[in-house]
Amino acid sequence: MLNAIIFDVDGTLADTENVHRVCFNRAFVTSGLSWHWDKSQYGELLKVTGGKERIAHYIGTLGPAALTAAQRDELVATLHRVKTRFYERIIQQGAMRLRPGVAALIAAARADGIRLAVATTTSPPNVVALLKATLGPDALAMFDVIAAGDSVARKKPAPDIYVSALEQLSLPASDCVAIEDSHNGLRAAVAADLVTIVTPSTYTAGEDFSGAARVVDSLENLSTCGDVPEIGAGILKAIRGIHFRSRVSILHGAS
Repeated sequence: MLNAIIFDVDGTLADTENVHRVCFNRAFVTSGLSWHWDKSQYGELLKVTGGKERIAHYIGTLGPAALTAAQRDELVATLHRVKTRFYERIIQQGAMRLRPGVAALIAAARADGIRLAVATTTSPPNVVALLKATLGPDALAMFDVIAAGDSVARKKPAPDIYVSALEQLSLPASDCVAIEDSHNGLRAAVAADLVTIVTPSTYTAGEDFSGAARVVDSLENLSTCGDVPEIGAGILKAIRGIHFRSRVSILHGAS
């Protein structure tokens, strides 16, 4: 039985990654650095999950270490803090929209008693800014659980953030569906035994989604049930079907 839907954030709720890229570059300029991440380079850097981890990884590619570990950690923290301020400001100005079908699914799920959660490697301020800007000032109350940022030891593709969300929901993985947009996110969700639907985003469209229960361009494409005229209800009905068939398949495979 489907009792909860767990959403990734960046690329899944909204196609935010290019805004993140722009804000990283602004943080570099503000901090007096000549670094600049173009779209192609950022696409490669996205294989490293977590903004602070991404900066640290990039520093490690620049050649022999010119910084001590303590200096590197301080620089990473400063850059990420500045970047987050830029991101919050842009999002609060209404520059971002939810991906097609997301708002309709959230409304339909809440009306049907399906619990909602977030499981993301992005920092909590980024999550809060996006949810409030796109779903309104009461957005946080729509979600039973928001598992984000550094609340777990290992980030995606490790399953830790999903395991944390499940623990906070007090639900088994078999009662839930995850919605992701990336290969790393899919790996994390599947490793947590979650049936996972993937909606590829701008930066992840060419990735390997083997193991996904369904891959669709957008959630709206799931709403094809002719007997359900409302988009959100149609998406939710399709997700219930995907969840049921996937769990049955898993049970038969284990027998």
